[in-house]
Parts: sequence; structure tokens; C-alpha cells
Amino acid sequence: MIQIGLTQIAQSFGYDNISDAQVYEEEVASALLADQLGYDLVSMVEHHFEDYALCPDNFVYLAHIAALTRRIKLMTGAVIVPWNTQPLRVAEKAALLDHLSGGRLIFGLGRGLSRREYGQFGIAMDEARERFDEATPLILEALERGVMPAHQGRFFSQPEAALRPRPKRSFKDRSAQVAMSGDSVIEAARHGLKMMQFAYKPVEVHAQEVATYAEHYRQWHQAAPPVPFFVDFCVCDSNADRAAENADRYVRRYLLSLMHHYEMMGDHFADVKGYEEYGEGARALKDAGMEAIADDYLAGQTWGTPQQILDKIHARRDVLGPYDILLCMRFAGMPYEVLERSLRTFAAEVMPELRALESAETIAA
Repeated sequence: MIQIGLTQIAQSFGYDNISDAQVYEEEVASALLADQLGYDLVSMVEHHFEDYALCPDNFVYLAHIAALTRRIKLMTGAVIVPWNTQPLRVAEKAALLDHLSGGRLIFGLGRGLSRREYGQFGIAMDEARERFDEATPLILEALERGVMPAHQGRFFSQPEAALRPRPKRSFKDRSAQVAMSGDSVIEAARHGLKMMQFAYKPVEVHAQEVATYAEHYRQWHQAAPPVPFFVDFCVCDSNADRAAENADRYVRRYLLSLMHHYEMMGDHFADVKGYEEYGEGARALKDAGMEAIADDYLAGQTWGTPQQILDKIHARRDVLGPYDILLCMRFAGMPYEVLERSLRTFAAEVMPELRALESAETIAA
């Protein structure tokens, strides 16, 4: 069955006089509401230092949600592996959270894209790919075997270490990787992880990346690859004019925060090992200009009336095939009542239609 979840980013950007405490009160309230309304999972990002997103430890946040719920799955969306400089600690925290939540963890990993965050941690950004690729197999093996193997590498060295508590069950079918660049798509396949993408490229580009992922996954694992997660910024409202007004206001404003936080038009990407593709993208963004970028970004997200949203999802599925859905519904100054209306309207009028769709857990050959 299709998975439908809520993505949270704990953003204070765009709000007037909002406290960090209020950000978390509203994120927790919406996570609990999502549980009550029948959403399958809640996902929290990892970000540091800025009002773009202020969740420095999604394990801690999700442990809190675990204590307040009994059903909804909990996803790290994602743990940024290079910032967690001891892979053993990542594996330990994942195993512990899975125990505390009764086996509800979906383990999401990522590489990170913000030069500011890398700089604050004192980690060279051009080491990101190598750090991720060295650490990730160790973490996955530890979660599968309950033991992290002895390792002597460029970035990490340690003797064999047992995880305590031991993992409850396998993470093979409940681990994912953010994969927004060509090399990350291939690495997600190599690591045997479900691919997660944020919907901001033309759907035909996403489709090609899904096909590349599926091809490499089959080559490495001789098995059918899992369908991807797609993350959208969502406003769902029975009133079409209000939906359009709120989407235009808040999705465009969120894009400004994204462009600033990641320096998406920055020249630095071209000179950072492993991020050359983003350098090419930065040049294309400069050529397009912010107005065109914002128009395209808004058009690519999932917002509108329930029927408009269903039409957009059907159109994307026609190109991509089946996929699991993650929706970000609070961002860029959006009042809580707008978020709550979106959560409730989507659950009541969109979710039943999606549940009735033909679904798949793997990508067809």
C-alpha cells in the first residue's frame, strides 16, 4: 500500500516574533494530529545553526514523538552522515530509537548540501562524498548484524563494537537515502537504500533518475528496487482561491529560504569535490532568474483543492510510476491553522482516493 507521510523541517524563517519553543510546540502538535488522522509516518530533517530549519538531532525529536504515539512510523529525513563524525554513534542511536518506538523507525540518511553547516562543524565539504561512502556501509552492517566491524579507513578507525541494545529486526526494507544528484542516485542503489527525492526538477528528469536508480539497484542486488519517496510542499484546501493564495505566498517564500541556506546560485559548488553537478545547476539558475525559478518551483509542488492535488499526483504517477508520498505542510511563516486545515482536508478527501490506487512496493522492470 502507498505510504503517505508528513515531513517536518522545524522552520522559523518567515515568521514574525516566533520563538523556537513555539516552533517545536506546533511541530509536535502537527505530528500528533497526523498520527490521529491516519498518516503513515512523520519525518524530521537534520539542520543546524539557522532559522531555515532548527532540528540538530532528529533522533531526539522522534524519540519524543515515539513516547506520545503508538502507531505512526518515525523517519529520520535524514541523518546527515558526514556531520555525525562517529558512525558507531549513528548506529547506536538508530537501534535505541527503534527499541523505544516499538520498531517504528524508518532510517533515512543524507550527505548534506550547506556550506555554512559544513563550515560550522569544521568539516571540509569536499570530503562529504568520501565520508558518506566510508561511513554508510559500516552503519548499515552494524544495524543488520548488531556489530559494527573493525575498520581502519581514511576518516574512521575503530575496533569491532557490539550495539547495545541490539537492533530488534532488519533495517533492509526500511532505510532510505536522500538522492538529489546523479552520483547520490547511484550510491543509494549501491547501498541498497530506498531513494528519496525532493520534487523540484522537471518530472521527466526525476523519471530518468528513478530509472537510473532502478537499473543500478538491479545490477548490484539482483532484486527489484523499492519505489521512491517524493517530498512535496503542500497546501490542501477545499477553497481553490485560498489554496492558490496560500501556496503562492508560502511556497515562494520557502524557496527564498532554501536558496539562501544552500547558496544555490553560489560559485563555490563548481570547486567542491562531489558537488560539481550543483555547480552546473547554479549556472542554470542564474541564467533563468529568480522569477522563473519561483514559478517553476511553485508549479512543481503538490497544492490546491483535493481534486487538483489528486490530478497532480495522477499526472506524476503517469510519468514516474508508483511512489510513496511525503508532504511538508508547515513552512515559511504559514500559520498553524493553515497547516491544520491542510492536514485534515488531505486526510479526509485525498488520502482515501490514494489508498484505493493500485500500488506497488517495488519498481516494475
